[in-house]
Amino acid sequence: MFRWVKNVAYLSAKELRSLLSDPVLIVLIVYMFSLALYTVATSITTEVKNASVAIVDHDRSALSYRLQQSLLPPNFKKVDRIKAEEIDRLMDIGEYTFILDIPPGYEKDVLAGHRPQVQLLVDATAMTQAAIGSSYISQIFKHEITAFLHQPQVKSPITAIVNVLYNPNYSSKWFLGGMNIIGNLNLLTMLLVGAAVIRERERGTLEHILVMPVRSSEIAMSKIFANGLVLLVVVTLALRFVSHSILGVPLPDGSVPLFVLGAAVFIFSIASLGILLAIFAPTMPQFGLLMLPIYIVLYLLSGTVSSVDNMPELAQQLTRFSPTTIFASYAQDVLFRGAGLDIVWDKLAKMATLGTMFLIIALMQFKTMLSKQG
Repeated sequence: MFRWVKNVAYLSAKELRSLLSDPVLIVLIVYMFSLALYTVATSITTEVKNASVAIVDHDRSALSYRLQQSLLPPNFKKVDRIKAEEIDRLMDIGEYTFILDIPPGYEKDVLAGHRPQVQLLVDATAMTQAAIGSSYISQIFKHEITAFLHQPQVKSPITAIVNVLYNPNYSSKWFLGGMNIIGNLNLLTMLLVGAAVIRERERGTLEHILVMPVRSSEIAMSKIFANGLVLLVVVTLALRFVSHSILGVPLPDGSVPLFVLGAAVFIFSIASLGILLAIFAPTMPQFGLLMLPIYIVLYLLSGTVSSVDNMPELAQQLTRFSPTTIFASYAQDVLFRGAGLDIVWDKLAKMATLGTMFLIIALMQFKTMLSKQG
């Protein structure tokens, strides 16, 4: 056992020197957990912001003007007036997400107690803004018309008191600031560990390893440990300084050490998968072609992009065996809900079990690869 630990330590030091001597990889790691993390969290939003709106006002009344002025920043841009014959062309070229068509005599019909309708044209290629923005406009107009008619608000027999937990302002920046760490960690772990195996093969250093008194488990664990240690340090710094300090994501007490523990187990699991893929791919281009589709599927079905509950039943069952999905659920429990180890221990056990299974299969194939290389 002591010899095994000693050999792993020596090989890990070699891997660390190899990684730290590659400036391209270092820049990539720093970029993925700093600028890329910040850019995605602040640029992509699930809320309605700066939606472009135009209006065709056939009525030109006080009510139609009031409805136009009710669409305010930051949800909507300044409302533009257009002509009816311009609607099709402007919608076709994507100039506006929403176009309102107010019919003539609209205010008169409203005051007469009729129920005139405003046509709302929506460019549904902008899916988030189309769905949420339509609801926003409907609620805003309903409130403005009620206020215009001086009608009292109808009291509901049931009073709903909504308590929004963990993200009271529905800020997508808080969610993306934490979840993008998982996606970037998944990608870089598979890439770095798999590339380390391919690099040994392409540089011909496997022949040197073959004559050394080391086991395949020692070679594999050294690559997992060395690359995982670097990524774990960078992830911890990214969570503390980028997500928390810059993006303003609140971190519950004790969540950082627990998240780091989960990240370490997740790195072990994904790194084992990366080694397994690298063994089946003889060259770096083939490894990239094999790794990227698997990463994309793991990430898109992980629950970091959309809820797992929204997926088909078969996809939900399959994602139960994905380390990325398990870690995404783990991170949401720890970072957002402040869960303790007594709640998330089962997710740690699942990731460790999957990682062990990947590693055992990889080691069986690794021995075959070494014998062929020799």
